[in-house]
Amino acid sequence: MTPTVEGSGAGGMADDLSNVGEVPGAVSAPREGSGWIERAEGALAAAGHKRGGARRAVLELLDAQHCALTALEVEDALRLAERSVSRASVYRILDELEGLRLVQRVETGQAMVRYERAGEHNEHHHHLVCDGCGLVMPFSDEALEQAITSLSGRVPLTVSEHEIVLRGECRDCAA
Repeated sequence: MTPTVEGSGAGGMADDLSNVGEVPGAVSAPREGSGWIERAEGALAAAGHKRGGARRAVLELLDAQHCALTALEVEDALRLAERSVSRASVYRILDELEGLRLVQRVETGQAMVRYERAGEHNEHHHHLVCDGCGLVMPFSDEALEQAITSLSGRVPLTVSEHEIVLRGECRDCAA
């Protein structure tokens, strides 16, 4: 089975990809029927956090993404969408969401933490990272998932989650 790469930020990369997703940092409408925003708002309210425009803007942005964003990318995307949220608020909101296990940190080795929605196993993906330009693209591969499932039966650990980061150069940087 061929891996599916999402994201069109690599210029010529998207020419032969079967499942092109959102460009990181782009703001679009929340995904229909995802329920993640409602789940997040409920968990935040139960933890004593008040509703607010900044928090809602961050939730909507994260809900519309197909891959992890840095706090700075969240701030920039909201500013471009004319929904400015201060950097301190973005970090505070991401910290609250992480504390409630609504977002997860994604370590791509770029000295910046990225965040993406957590708990949506039907959207599980891994990451391709270009060492040249820093582009981060999500990818899925059923054969890889089957291999990990098979491996988890042979190791002395019950595997509850996993993250694969493949590093190299995108086509634009390799050219």
